[in-house]
Amino acid sequence: MPGTHRFEGPSDLHLHSVHSDGTESPAQVMAAAHRFGLRTAALTDHDTTSGWAEAAEAAASLGMTFVPGMELSARHEWRSVHVLAYLVDPDDPPLRAMTDRIRSSRLDRARLMADRISRDYDLVWDDILAQTTDGATVGRPHIADALVARGLVRDRAEAFSSILSPGGDYYIALYAPDPVTAVELVAGAGGVSIIAHPAGRAGLLPTGVMERMLAAGLGGFELGHRENLDAATRTLRRLSTDRDLIVTGSSDYHGLGKPNQPGEHTTDDAMVARIIDRATGSAPVYP
Repeated sequence: MPGTHRFEGPSDLHLHSVHSDGTESPAQVMAAAHRFGLRTAALTDHDTTSGWAEAAEAAASLGMTFVPGMELSARHEWRSVHVLAYLVDPDDPPLRAMTDRIRSSRLDRARLMADRISRDYDLVWDDILAQTTDGATVGRPHIADALVARGLVRDRAEAFSSILSPGGDYYIALYAPDPVTAVELVAGAGGVSIIAHPAGRAGLLPTGVMERMLAAGLGGFELGHRENLDAATRTLRRLSTDRDLIVTGSSDYHGLGKPNQPGEHTTDDAMVARIIDRATGSAPVYP
C-alpha cells in the first residue's frame, strides 16, 4: 500500500558501475555500499539500465533494498545537466530511443576524440576499449583511463584538466537532450527525476529553465553532494522548501574513478519513500 515500505536507511541513491564510468561491477558496487553501512542503494549508470539485474540480485543477497536508477544526460547551452531518473520503466520506447541515441553519440564522440588524440599521443582505439566492459556506456572517463594506462597522465583528474579538457583541441561535445525534455522523458516512463549536483561550479540553471523543468514534472534536487557550493545549495534548499520538492543526498560513487565514498551523503527515509510512492515505472527490489 502507498506509504508503507520495507526499506530502511541509510540510503545512497547515486552510484556508478562499469556499465558506465565506474570501475567496479554492479555487484561490487552493492558490496561496497554494504561495507560502508548502507541499507538502501541505487545504481545510476549514465544513460543505461543494463546493470540493474546484477545490482538487484547482489543487494538482495546482502539484505539491502535496491532502487533502480539511471543518470540521464542533458545539456543546456554549453553546460551538462545530469538528471537522475529513479524507478523508470526501462522498456519505455521514448526513453529507450533517447538513451540509445545518447550512447551512440558517446561512442562516435569517443572514436573522434581518440583519432584526434592519436595524432599527438601514443594512444589507439583498442587502448580505450581495453578500459570498458561489454555494454558499457563509453565516455571520456574510459579515454582518461586509457591515457593513465599508457602512462600519459597520472590519473583521471589530470586527464580531464589537460588532454580531455572542454577547452582543448581534442574535445568534442556530446549530444544530449535539453533538460526539460529529459524530465519529460523520465516522467513519461513513470519515473522520478532529481537533478544531480545542481549547485556546483557551473552555477545554478537559469530560473526560467528550472521553472519549465518543474512544470514538466521535476521531482527535486540532490543537495547533499561534495561538488555543491554552499550559497547555491541554500538557494535551492529554499526553493525546495517553498515548492515541497524532494531533496536527496548521495555519494556519486565511481569506485576508483573518483575519491567519493559510499554514504558520504545520504537521503532521508522520508524522501526515499516519496520517490517510491510517486514512481509508477518500476519498483524497488527488497531483500
